[in-house]
Amino acid sequence: MADTLPVDLLAGRPALVVGGGRMGLAIAQILAAAGIAVTVVEPCAATRETAHERLTQIFRLRAQPEERAVVVKVVADIAEGPPDVAIAFEAAPENVELKQSIFGRLEQLCPADAILATNTSVIPVHRIAAQVRDKSRVVGAHFWNPPYVVRLVEVVRSEGTSEETMERAIAILAAVGQRPVRVNKDIPGFIGNRLQHALKREAIALVQAGVCDAETVDTVVKASFGARLGIMGPLEQSDLVGLSLTLAIHEVILADLDASTAPQKLLVDLVAAGHTGAATGRGFRSWTPESRAELQTRLDRALGGRKGEKS
Repeated sequence: MADTLPVDLLAGRPALVVGGGRMGLAIAQILAAAGIAVTVVEPCAATRETAHERLTQIFRLRAQPEERAVVVKVVADIAEGPPDVAIAFEAAPENVELKQSIFGRLEQLCPADAILATNTSVIPVHRIAAQVRDKSRVVGAHFWNPPYVVRLVEVVRSEGTSEETMERAIAILAAVGQRPVRVNKDIPGFIGNRLQHALKREAIALVQAGVCDAETVDTVVKASFGARLGIMGPLEQSDLVGLSLTLAIHEVILADLDASTAPQKLLVDLVAAGHTGAATGRGFRSWTPESRAELQTRLDRALGGRKGEKS
């Protein structure tokens, strides 16, 4: 990645990120690392106070000049942002009413040619932009956590999104070191989360039916097809072994796969009982502070091993 973007992409104009949480601040860091002036909007004073410290930590993790954190301005309201924004990323919590209100403010306060992008994970973009008058400049830009390691960004064409907006958004994201892919239909969950949660639905169903325990599900995934997913995608694998084999397997197994259209009882009951995962000591699996720390260390080591890749 070059130290500065090609001038025709942002024409020297700044970017805006609404949300100073983990994702919003990481997006801001990626932009700032590319030499873009960024303003982060965060209404929570306590979160604002730690923003530059957290930004510096990300720069340090990426072995990038920490002084670039100073190009990021942190403010309390969108109205305090620069008047000449080229692109705005909304990275607020997954609440459609909140996101709609943010987009209303963005349309009001950003220049008419500014791209308005949402980092929603699953909410269809057209729902978020329902009250935006000029929908041609609205686009989905779903980053994955942490975005400076997991480079993929799903760029979602919504109702009315212009081809110019799609091309500009993709070009900007590629120029700052991400890996944008086109999502041509604005459906819940887009591509990645639909695949991820289809797997989770079947995983929960197996445990709920007593086929195996949660530890076994995780072991099977990690020690079998999961080990190759980063190298070979599911459709590549089907082509490699031959589609006749995939067809034969589907003829046997598809009718028996879980087809729940609502959250499964096991998941609902765990949440209702307060067993919401590692932070509480119990979820699908039992957790101690030591086992939680060990998993986090494993994850950090695996992700950290990629931090030296070119950006």
